[in-house]
This record gives sequence, C-alpha cells and structure tokens, in this order.
Amino acid sequence: MTWSASSTRSVVRWPVVVCGLSSGGVIAAWLSAFAAPGQVRAAAYEDAPLFASEADPAVGPSIRQGVGPMFRLWHKWLGPQWSIGDFAGMQAATGREIPAWMLAALQKMASAGTGGPPSAPPQDLREYDPEWGDAFVSGRATVNCDHESMLRQVKVPVLFTHHFRHVDPDTGQLLGAITDLQVRRVRQLVESTGPGFTYRAFPGMPHSMHGHDPATYVDTVTDWVDGLAADGPAPLTTSPAPHGHPPTTTWTW
Repeated sequence: MTWSASSTRSVVRWPVVVCGLSSGGVIAAWLSAFAAPGQVRAAAYEDAPLFASEADPAVGPSIRQGVGPMFRLWHKWLGPQWSIGDFAGMQAATGREIPAWMLAALQKMASAGTGGPPSAPPQDLREYDPEWGDAFVSGRATVNCDHESMLRQVKVPVLFTHHFRHVDPDTGQLLGAITDLQVRRVRQLVESTGPGFTYRAFPGMPHSMHGHDPATYVDTVTDWVDGLAADGPAPLTTSPAPHGHPPTTTWTW
C-alpha cells in the first residue's frame, strides 16, 4: 500500500481517526507517526502486532517465533495472491509443517463439536492474501519501517486494544498478536512523545474484536473518542468539512 500525503489531503480535508486490526493496526501506527500535520487526529491500534510482526524486533518474540509458520504454510499451499490454491494439500501438510506447540495450542482453542476441519477455505481465509503474510515472515514488509523508530514519531493520541495472547512456557513462542512486554514498550515509546496512550485489555477476545463483538469494539472506540473530544488538546470538530461531510471521520483496515 502506497500513501501520498499530498494526494490524501486532496481527498480527506477534515480530521480523521485511523483504526486498524492486526497488520492494519501497523498501518494505523505508521499514519499516526508520519501523516501530514493535522491530517490524523488520533489512532486506534486493534491488537496490532507491533514488534511481533518484525523479523528482528527490538523487544520480544518475532513473527518467526509466533504465527510465522502458519503464514508460510498458507503462502506455500494457497499461493501468492491466490494464483494457486491447494487447500486439501495444505490440510494434509499441516501436521508436518506446523510446529507441535502450535498444533497443540490450536487444538485447545478449537471449538468443540465443529465437525472436523473444513473441506474448503473459510471466509476469513478466502479474504487473506498469503503473499502479505509471507512478506512479514521474510522481513520484506518491515524492511523500511522499523517499529522502534516509527513509534518514537507518533504525534497523536493512541488507543491500543489487546486481545488473546499466550506465550508457550516450553518454547517461549507467541500465540496471539503481541505480548505484554511488547505492548509496554509501545506505550513507553508513544508516551515519550507526549500525545497520550490508552490501553484496554480484552484477554478473552479473539484477534478480531470488531468482527467477533462489534458492539464492544464500537463502544470502546467511541468512548475513547468522546474522551478525546472532552479532554484532548484540541477538539475533534475543529472546522466544518466540505460538501456537507461530518467534520470527523474514521478510517478502518
């Protein structure tokens, strides 16, 4: 995804709150650091794998010590940009190519009585681009986006919602998006620039809160935004928007 500050300003002419889940949360973090002044009012990182999605992070486990093996499996058997697709072959290879600790954890997480593995990719996997995941495992996705440096540049208030996470006690591998240690480092870096950091823990929530429990997600984000409007250094409605649009909007990935 390529962003141009000048072209974005020509389309969006009022303050925005950027929100993103997972790798979309990393994009939201990038925008909160590098968007043009006044373009972004605040940013919500929904269970964003900051540090954890890097191949060689400054703190905590890397993508290769977490969900990376699953990304590699998807990329190998489903193909880049879904140009190939061997879902049955992927299922057959899972027991060989996914580490035992991850298989055991996934089995514990599986819902009882689901009737066994699906015969076709579920909808969320149909919408997933295996090449995108492989870019994180290989390091291509973050080669020019060091998270430590990026977070030192965040210029707006941040909401971080942290969901299910578990570190395997035998291997130290991460199941989930981001560890407590990594979130603490995110907080330290964002607060060092002074814009404000709000942390909300939902340890029983799946990775996609907005998909699993949209009401809780909306309430969490809107309550936070209302607090910004009341207590922030500048109101969200600083000026009327063109063409009758509301003065504040939200971008979500």
